[in-house]
Amino acid sequence: MAKKNFKELLPDIKAFVFDVDGVLSGGQIVLHPNGEPMRTVNIKDGYAMQLAVKKGYPIAIITGGNTRSVRMRYKRLGVKDVYMKSAEKIHDLNHFLEKHQLDAKDVMYMGDDIPDYPVMQACGFPVCPSDAAPEIKAISLYISDKKGGEGCARDIIEQVMKAQNKWMDEHAFGW
Repeated sequence: MAKKNFKELLPDIKAFVFDVDGVLSGGQIVLHPNGEPMRTVNIKDGYAMQLAVKKGYPIAIITGGNTRSVRMRYKRLGVKDVYMKSAEKIHDLNHFLEKHQLDAKDVMYMGDDIPDYPVMQACGFPVCPSDAAPEIKAISLYISDKKGGEGCARDIIEQVMKAQNKWMDEHAFGW
């Protein structure tokens, strides 16, 4: 069987999983004087995530980081599954899959660096930002033209939702 074009797989995506540093935030982190990392996030990523939640897509955040601000940000967008201090992300992915009764082949995972590699191999639709590590790009079915923290999550969520006719409807015009 011939390998499918990534666009042919978009209608099959049932859930989204994202790394934080290098995906939902840029590759550079400013350190607060108290030592806590301070991140910037993309407002368009946030809009797309909250719309996907409204439309019933399970979304998970899996990150090695552990900051209150990250948890608060994604909880406010409606993301219920926020996994912090994830030493081996595959364990948290498996918990997410079991909790939502999902098959890994129906899940899109966006990562950017080596700790994401095993999870990306497990998911049916591994994707990455344009500035991901070469090893991650090599296993990605799609490489966004956006860098981490610059709208790469919006890019892929929008493509999936458009392919499933869920992007522009009465739910699209508010937060």
